[in-house]
Amino acid sequence: MEVQVLTKKENPLLKRVEITFKAVHKAEATPTRDALRSELAKQLKAAKEAVVVDHSNSSFGRYETLGYAKVYKSKEEALSIERSHILVRNKLKEAEVKEKKEAEKAPKPPRAERPAPKAEAKAEAPKAEAKPEHKPEAKAERKEEKPAAKEEKKPTEKHEEKKEAKPEAKKAEPKKKEGK
Repeated sequence: MEVQVLTKKENPLLKRVEITFKAVHKAEATPTRDALRSELAKQLKAAKEAVVVDHSNSSFGRYETLGYAKVYKSKEEALSIERSHILVRNKLKEAEVKEKKEAEKAPKPPRAERPAPKAEAKAEAPKAEAKPEHKPEAKAERKEEKPAAKEEKKPTEKHEEKKEAKPEAKKAEPKKKEGK
């Protein structure tokens, strides 16, 4: 992998050097942030911990990656200035685990009280057994409804009878024409 520095800009207020770069990686996968950081550190003669890759974009079908990086004088300056999610991506800082939510989850033993209502539901289960007796009756009613649906199909048979009657009527008409 070859890294070329396209632009290099000094930023004295934030005590860093801002760089846009182009990494050419023929027949290789897109380079990782860690690999880009080490290559940039070699070229710029800086410590790897002081280099922060902000973003890198590779285009489809090409072996090129364009990106933006920042080189600080020390790791401490990078930690004080740079955004935390960028530091996490560059593995300079570990991700913050939201302990507050976990602490809130721990004092929620009242959920253990909820299984008690489930036990009441189990006590109601024998009543549920009585309900299936009523369900077969409902099924019987549904079976009665199905023949009604078959009756609805009968009008289609009537249409067929009408269709048969129409050709007879048509046959009668040509006979009248022949009579003239």
